[in-house]
Amino acid sequence: MQTVLRGPSAEVIIGPDEPVVMIGERINPTGRKVFSAELQAGDLSRVPRDALDQAEAGAMVLDVNVGAASVDEVALLPRAVQIVQEAVDLPVCLDSANPAALAAALKVVKGRALINSVNGESDKLAAVLPLVAEYGAAVIALCMDDSGIPATPEARLAVAEAILEQAHALGIPPEDIVFDPLVMAVGADHTAGATTLATARLIRSTLGSNMTAGASNASHGMPDREVLNTVFLALLAQAGVNAPICNPLKNGLAVRAIDLMMGHDEWGAAYIKAYRTLQKRAAQSS
Repeated sequence: MQTVLRGPSAEVIIGPDEPVVMIGERINPTGRKVFSAELQAGDLSRVPRDALDQAEAGAMVLDVNVGAASVDEVALLPRAVQIVQEAVDLPVCLDSANPAALAAALKVVKGRALINSVNGESDKLAAVLPLVAEYGAAVIALCMDDSGIPATPEARLAVAEAILEQAHALGIPPEDIVFDPLVMAVGADHTAGATTLATARLIRSTLGSNMTAGASNASHGMPDREVLNTVFLALLAQAGVNAPICNPLKNGLAVRAIDLMMGHDEWGAAYIKAYRTLQKRAAQSS
């Protein structure tokens, strides 16, 4: 099963036999006070730099989130998308809980976008899936519903199956649904990572769907988070998560190493390129 995304001219394929597709997470005000303040002032000057840096570090899709407090996302998200796609030839992942903002951004997207996100809640399905169908986009679907976050992999799979049924009713093919098995903090529940991995394996074996995950969510509250993030990225890939949302500036080399070890990088060419890029950036900053 392949999920196809497009930028202004570039095409990216998410699939089990394809290299891991790294979705760059940096264009997001969460945890970035300066960027949040800039967004509140309508200042998007940081966006092209973040886009270029992530593309250079190996991102294949860029998440775009402008959801800072009091920001008019309906006005700002389309502007940010246009700026990103003027800077780099990559598909975008439209990250907003506001359906009106998603619709406004979809109108200006060049290519085929990924929407982030929908879940099994009835109102979210009713608001977002019609946009997916109307604009021919793909969508990330979180394995949670009106009852909250299911505790077991089997219950999360049931939510995924219900979402597929709703999508099918609107003519949305299964390959355009990229599931998120949900990553919770291991500092709050030491079994959370194992539950995510079991869910991913179950979705892959039962549905054959492509998957994403915010790998760094698992390490919240823990020391030396990058060690945990790197290990978890490898485990997620092995479980079938082939389009993780992560920080390419920190995780780019690790993702290419995962590809190499999983047999997706002939002669290690992508890994070597990522290594040289990292060395170049280090030399420029020294």
